[in-house]
Amino acid sequence: MAYNELMANNLRNLFSPYGEDIVEKKMFGGLSFLYKGKMCIGVIKNELVVRVVADKMAFELEKANVRAMDFTKRPLKEFIYVNPNPKEDLHYWINLGIEHARQNL
Repeated sequence: MAYNELMANNLRNLFSPYGEDIVEKKMFGGLSFLYKGKMCIGVIKNELVVRVVADKMAFELEKANVRAMDFTKRPLKEFIYVNPNPKEDLHYWINLGIEHARQNL
């Protein structure tokens, strides 16, 4: 399964201030970014995969461009797929994913 290279490069650029705290790893047939060893966001095909703290899941799932990650044909706990608008600020999704990672350090 391939992933959107342009989206991955945009994420790489936005993660540059985090330095060595961010590591890339191939996961779920795409590319994931791990913050201090914890998966926070990734790209599968043309969608983002974002880890979300449990308290924010219901709010995020109400958005039109968001759905539960059902990689295994069942929703995965605290994972969402996001079909980002090209003009959408990826910082929001990165911050959401890092919040989840920090909560689980």
